[in-house]
Amino acid sequence: MDKYSFLNAVHPAYIAELYDKYLQFPDSVEPSWRAFFQGFDFGIESGSLEGLGIETSGDEAVISESVLKEFQVIKLIDGYRTRGHLFTKTNPVRERRKYVPTLDLENFGLSDNDLQTTFKAGEILGIGPKTLEQILKHLNSIYCDSIGIEYMYIRKPEEIQWIQDKLNVNDNQPNFSEEKKKQILKKLNEAVSFENFLHTKYVGQKRFSLEGGESLIPALDSLIEAAAEKGVADFVMGMAHRGRLSTLTNIFGKSAKDIFSEFDGKDYAQDIFDGDVKYHLGWTSKRTTESGKDINLNIAPNPSHLETVGAVVEGIARAKQDRHHKDNISKVLPIVVHGDAAIAGQGIVYEIVQMAQLDGYKTGGTIHIVVNNQVGFTTNYLDGRSSTYCTDVGKVTLSPVLHVNADDAEAVVHAMLFALDFRMEFGRDVFIDLLGYRKYGHNEGDEPRFTQPKLYKAIAKHSNPRDIYAEKLFKQGVIEKGHTEKLEQEYKDKLEEKLEDSRKEDKTEITAIMKDEWDGFENAEEDTMMKAVDTTVDLKDLTEIAKVITQLPKDKKFLRKISKLIEARKTMYFDDNKLDWAMGELLAYGTLLKEGYDVRMSGQDVERGTFSHRHAVVKVEESEEEIVLLNDLKGEQGNFYIYNSLLSEYGVVGFDYGYAMASPKTLTIWEAQFGDFSNGAQIMIDQYISAGEDKWKTQNGLVMLLPHGYEGQGAEHSSARMERYLQLCAKDNMFIADCTTPANMYHLLRRQMKVNYRKPLIVFTPKSLLRHPKVLSTKEEFANGSFQMLIDDPEAKAAKVKTVVFLSGKFYYDLLEKKEEDKRDDVALVRIEQLFPLPTEAIEQVLKKYKNADDIVWAQEEPQNMGAYSHMLMHYEPSRSWRVCSRRMYAAPAAGSSVRSKARHLKVIESVFDKSIN
Repeated sequence: MDKYSFLNAVHPAYIAELYDKYLQFPDSVEPSWRAFFQGFDFGIESGSLEGLGIETSGDEAVISESVLKEFQVIKLIDGYRTRGHLFTKTNPVRERRKYVPTLDLENFGLSDNDLQTTFKAGEILGIGPKTLEQILKHLNSIYCDSIGIEYMYIRKPEEIQWIQDKLNVNDNQPNFSEEKKKQILKKLNEAVSFENFLHTKYVGQKRFSLEGGESLIPALDSLIEAAAEKGVADFVMGMAHRGRLSTLTNIFGKSAKDIFSEFDGKDYAQDIFDGDVKYHLGWTSKRTTESGKDINLNIAPNPSHLETVGAVVEGIARAKQDRHHKDNISKVLPIVVHGDAAIAGQGIVYEIVQMAQLDGYKTGGTIHIVVNNQVGFTTNYLDGRSSTYCTDVGKVTLSPVLHVNADDAEAVVHAMLFALDFRMEFGRDVFIDLLGYRKYGHNEGDEPRFTQPKLYKAIAKHSNPRDIYAEKLFKQGVIEKGHTEKLEQEYKDKLEEKLEDSRKEDKTEITAIMKDEWDGFENAEEDTMMKAVDTTVDLKDLTEIAKVITQLPKDKKFLRKISKLIEARKTMYFDDNKLDWAMGELLAYGTLLKEGYDVRMSGQDVERGTFSHRHAVVKVEESEEEIVLLNDLKGEQGNFYIYNSLLSEYGVVGFDYGYAMASPKTLTIWEAQFGDFSNGAQIMIDQYISAGEDKWKTQNGLVMLLPHGYEGQGAEHSSARMERYLQLCAKDNMFIADCTTPANMYHLLRRQMKVNYRKPLIVFTPKSLLRHPKVLSTKEEFANGSFQMLIDDPEAKAAKVKTVVFLSGKFYYDLLEKKEEDKRDDVALVRIEQLFPLPTEAIEQVLKKYKNADDIVWAQEEPQNMGAYSHMLMHYEPSRSWRVCSRRMYAAPAAGSSVRSKARHLKVIESVFDKSIN
């Protein structure tokens, strides 16, 4: 008896189910069956089953041919599941690339002679025993029609099973009611008519039209309606230019009147805002769904760096979840609309995708929609990526990807509802590749035929999605003749009315997003930013907080170094009254938490701190249980969130900026591992942090902590490139500080929350000063002090001073050491702690005080073309006559050789005290 003869006694349906399971998850199959299936697959691949000792003909056959054929059909099914997306009808204007091997029967050991044979394998598709012809029809309908789906790389059997069960419903084909079909047509008409209207009224103006991808509008409409039924209350959306104006009007309800005002190029009603082009602006609206659900819709503003907004959206969504929906984060739905060239070409997408399941950044699943024009500006898709699809980045997190023909409106809506169901079920990302085209060039004044003449000949003859769908509904008897024309006329009449209204107004108004979150906050100009702020705290309250953060749980064992560190903090507060930088920082967070504010900090290694100073999170030695003492303050308190980030600056800064945008009552902090690592996030700094309020009327209180200071650690570990931030300063756009005492840092952080406005705060934080014996403050300075924008020399006698040295940051202590060593009582060291807005009045007062001084110096450890020198020249004209002491101009911030770096540093120090040294 052959060892495989037992197969003839096993029900074919059972074998089919087992083999199907083996193909998807081999390790889940019992070992003896797995060994058999491995041998079978080897035999198939080698063209023979003899390796198994199985004959398929003659008197010695031990396995019936029907069982072997069942295996072949299952292989076919697996082929469709794995590769069917390559053979879909998803491209409305181009022939698809040819892929091999095909899904032809011959590639699976089957032929046309098997088409009428009934196979039990149909049961794994949920259709029961069916002929091969019926199975093929089913497979083609699911995998090779207007929707192609990639999902077989997912590693969780329950997700695979859920997807397959979902696909089997209606053969993955839409089955909408007549009412739903009419609603889809209505939204399609709005999309088409809106673009046509703009095209005729504003000839040649840039609008980045949606034409060729209009099915996005009914898809978004259906998504929002269905999501609201599932309990989603807040929608946060980000999208680049294409289709944005149509989305704002037809989904978010922004008045067409306002959009027309923006097209007419009117001046803004507010003098303090410069505004932005119309397809960059954000919007917030409240909407009641068809079934009566009240929802909030937010679309974030974005610059021309297309994919940056994805990070901001995730941050906004997370802030809303933390503040309002902590018990059910699925109530906030992030939606990001991408361009095909951008999602494939811009690295920030990868950074954002990698955040999707991380504790500090996850948002319960994002729906990613690609408006795929098949062209990036003028670049063909073949030149725009190496991957098969623009969405292949989605596979990093094993997210399902659906490719959909944008001309098939019902398929697009169907795919969107599938994506929503998956997100709500599993809390994970889904990608939808909406394959359409771009009717005009990159913008409406472009000539696309220069670079894609063949494609644009096809597009010129192609009907729009509305007309294609209307024709389909007419043939089905869903609509009567003239129905579409009536819809179009009614919609255009409304637009004409809004256009007429808009032209009666002289100016246009910029509307801030998320007004509800910002209720009670006001805009602040420079004079307000310079006002003193009460940041005092009752000493008793400060002491209560200090008790909590200097006492580890007694029933848990910690590393000896941690125990000693926490004990040292207790001593410095309760015995010595000399508090270091870490205590200043932690007490700032603690006092704010006690006052009801939340605190969020993220960045690389922030829990411990790059320089091992913070230890906001300590771990139990054996179990690695995390202890966060700041979350154990007595009585009511805010939430303290602190997360070590992925090794990203661009994406994480964008996320935290978005978080701060949506949560003004949270002190939101991003810390760089070293200060100049922030240059990886330069686009976020240039386009959002420094300019967001001026462009979009959005306030933001994000704090960036950038370790800075020259300690001979080389070019990348010395400078935070403060000159770049200072160059971006204008009017009232942000605070820049370089503190030298723990108390001043404490009051600076408290000030950030205690004012009734928000500005970004950039702080150049120290490295060597974290443990410097002179960098200490008393608890009374914490409790009763305030932030000092300028700190005068506490030891200087005005009558004796001949040289006044203005400087900032850690360099003060280097000069102080030299001053004390040489006993130079003729030199006053004056620290400018706030570099922007520059405290010019305080500088003037210092200069008046030291009226005998004839040598005024600006001193910095950075090269002359870096640091704050050029900023002083620009913002305080008298500084142009000051003597400058610095390293000479260099291309790199610091020397790689510690010996050379030290020599340069000492030379600058000497030059401060000796005018003869250049």
